[in-house]
Amino acid sequence: EHLKAFDDEINAFLDNMFGPRDARVRGWFMLDSYLPTFLLTVLYLLSIWLGNKYMKNRLALPLRGVLTLYNLGITLLSAYMLVELILSSWEGGYNLQCQALTSAGEADIRVARVLWWYYFSKLIEFLDTIFFVLRKKTSQITFLHVYHHASMFNIWWCVLNWIPCGQSFFGPTLNSFIHILMYSYYGLSVFPSMHKYLWWKKYLTQAQLVQFVLTITHTMSAVVRPCGFPLGCLIFQSSYMLTLVILFLNFYVQTYRKKPVKKDMEEPPAGKEVKNGFSKAYLTATNGVINKKAQ
Repeated sequence: EHLKAFDDEINAFLDNMFGPRDARVRGWFMLDSYLPTFLLTVLYLLSIWLGNKYMKNRLALPLRGVLTLYNLGITLLSAYMLVELILSSWEGGYNLQCQALTSAGEADIRVARVLWWYYFSKLIEFLDTIFFVLRKKTSQITFLHVYHHASMFNIWWCVLNWIPCGQSFFGPTLNSFIHILMYSYYGLSVFPSMHKYLWWKKYLTQAQLVQFVLTITHTMSAVVRPCGFPLGCLIFQSSYMLTLVILFLNFYVQTYRKKPVKKDMEEPPAGKEVKNGFSKAYLTATNGVINKKAQ
């Protein structure tokens, strides 16, 4: 009873803040109430804290088979969303500069259906962090990582309720393409024999930064030449993407612009085990890359 009252209050607050929701998505799974999205986000944050405490004195789990299936699944889902967004926006004659919410008829509904999967994929991607916890890759659980995962899931709940098509299509189209590359990289990195071919990690970060800049440019183009898309949503999206640009730029500088690696890191001491040309201590940890202790 108390939970129902809280649910009613929070949804009434959101309706009062943002106005009437888009009737075309009423009844869609997890959209009518904000409570599931909110509670799942809280559970995500708690699982990081409790999971790290639980794993503190336990051996890291390799999870190689699980990671292979997971990264393959996300790659295929991203490929589906990319193709479907291109086809549906093409069918609706979407304007790249500014696209209204209700001008493309059935094509708008088709775009909204894909964007629902995009929203739901942000819930699935919480597993990125859970796998880091189970594999004791705590250095990968940065503020940027958690902020990006938690905020995207909540923001896209709002997007699906109030602006589920039109101008909203562009960012997910680019992001789906980036995720095909990113999760393919992660999937390949599960296999030690592939590590020598995975020299292009920093270019993924560069591609993400280009994606954010292009999305901001596309969003602001609708401010310069409006078409009826809500102005407040455009400003919010641009502001949020700017925070990602700043955080990803900081990550890029900290990761790839450090001082040259010392010679003793380049040439492992005698007796150290070497795999694929690198000592175990040299291998960096990412989603799917081998654990230097567990392997």
